[in-house]
Amino acid sequence: MTTTVRTAAQLLVECLAAEECEYVFSVPGEETMDVLDALGAAAQDKRDAPRHITTRHEQGAAFMADVYGRLTGRAAVAMSTLGPGATNLVTGVADAYLDRAPMVAITGQASSDKLHKEAHQVVDIVRMVEPVTKWNTHVERVEAIPEIVRKAFRVATLEKPGPTHIELPEDLAASPVADDARPLVPGRTYFPEPTDEAIAHAADLIAASQRPLVLAGNGVLRRHAAPELRAFARGLHVPVAVTFMGKGAIDDRSHLSLMAVGLQARDHVLSGFDRADLVICVGYDLVEYAPGRWNPDGQKRIVHIDTTPAEVDAQYRPEVELVGDIDGTLRRLLAAVQPRGISGRDAGERHAARETLVHADLRTALLEELATGSASDALPITPQKAIADLRAALDPDDIVVSDVGAHKVWVARLYQAYEPNTVIISNGFAAMGISLPGAIAAKLVHPDRKVVALCGDGGFLMNSQELETATRIGANVTVVVWRDDGYGLIDWKQRNEFGRPFGVDFGNPDFVAYAESFGIAGFRPSSAAELLPMLRRALDVDGPTLVEVPIDYRENLRLTEQLGALAGA
Repeated sequence: MTTTVRTAAQLLVECLAAEECEYVFSVPGEETMDVLDALGAAAQDKRDAPRHITTRHEQGAAFMADVYGRLTGRAAVAMSTLGPGATNLVTGVADAYLDRAPMVAITGQASSDKLHKEAHQVVDIVRMVEPVTKWNTHVERVEAIPEIVRKAFRVATLEKPGPTHIELPEDLAASPVADDARPLVPGRTYFPEPTDEAIAHAADLIAASQRPLVLAGNGVLRRHAAPELRAFARGLHVPVAVTFMGKGAIDDRSHLSLMAVGLQARDHVLSGFDRADLVICVGYDLVEYAPGRWNPDGQKRIVHIDTTPAEVDAQYRPEVELVGDIDGTLRRLLAAVQPRGISGRDAGERHAARETLVHADLRTALLEELATGSASDALPITPQKAIADLRAALDPDDIVVSDVGAHKVWVARLYQAYEPNTVIISNGFAAMGISLPGAIAAKLVHPDRKVVALCGDGGFLMNSQELETATRIGANVTVVVWRDDGYGLIDWKQRNEFGRPFGVDFGNPDFVAYAESFGIAGFRPSSAAELLPMLRRALDVDGPTLVEVPIDYRENLRLTEQLGALAGA
């Protein structure tokens, strides 16, 4: 009679199940075979275990875990083998680090007896990922696996969330563990709220201000505090500007929305930061929009509301910091200020007096830009038309995952977000190639919603192989590729700075034929009028689809000139 030996890899999978980890995204490798076998055995026996998703590149695996974390606040696993598999993970891990997304990276490693010398594919991954992880470790004792996994998930999800990393040598993964080795049971962490004294201090500053403005960041979405932020803005009639990663914190249809800020050099003038005498930063992260851009002289009065204390920056020196859970803080602050009003006026009086900057130049200019450009029947299609038609084709809860490039600026500028976490933009690390794998993760999280990966032709081809993953696992995403045959954002910046582009042009395949080679329906409008009905047809297909949109990026410079003229630049 044979006795089944329980291995460290099986214990690791049991620990993942105890953390209620839903997914392991990976490219299979030799040094992770024991973990893969343990995942497969658990699935076959219908035991609790994460679902394994085989990806076509480790970067795709990391981006899937990254966007899953952004949308859920929970950590999924991105796993790879040693050496090149692990280094391929690093871009996605770094993106999660600066975009504040929880995830756990697991990498295999050669046997422990090889690690003191030069060996095939062996590099020091623990040291390599240290700058882009909140915590990472190399497993030296299998008995420590329950503590290591518990710490990895705990640290990943604590504010501010981010990636952690576990390296497991293949000999330890295959080694037996004691029968009594068990996962640690996760606990629950509750956030504190600011003291009454801190609330009163902030309330005094807001009530005494003349022209306050809210800057809302990704932390509002992470902490599910958008309802409280919207109530705060309505209750005090204070306008709200959002960072690119804060889109959806306020409904962009509201007259209180100043839209997104973050790239235009004169955004702080256009959106009213220069006229505001108090900036209330809510869930704002300095990596999203540097304070030197909106507070260049460092003299702006600031109230900081977030889960962690403010970062030290000469241009970001809050007078008061309300550290704790954001939703409760906003409720208490509204209750403290509303009876007094701002400058002695309640919300209705402020609205009537039009003293709240809600008619700032940026919002007006952008809405005019959208209305004018969306009426164009030109081919190639204008970015404004492409944005307007995409918004019209989607419901309020549907999701757009934007890649990085010139199209990201147009999405952030003009695509109106109605609900939280419906526009996913990487703007901390800003990694190209995120949109398709990110959209696959979004579809796994929200199978009942339509999900669009919006990308340029440059970013799309960085991870386009994940079309096969989407087809294989039934992730019915629609990929919209804006085609201009070049690196449009760099072209834009080069023309602004040097008056000419260099090194930014490239060739492309026939994207429709490319999609069809994966068994995916492809679409390409032959006129601007065809775009909206074509998007709707693509979104209704029962399966992944791709829409190639020939785009006219000559509009980039015109937008720059228009906004620059408004700002007096």
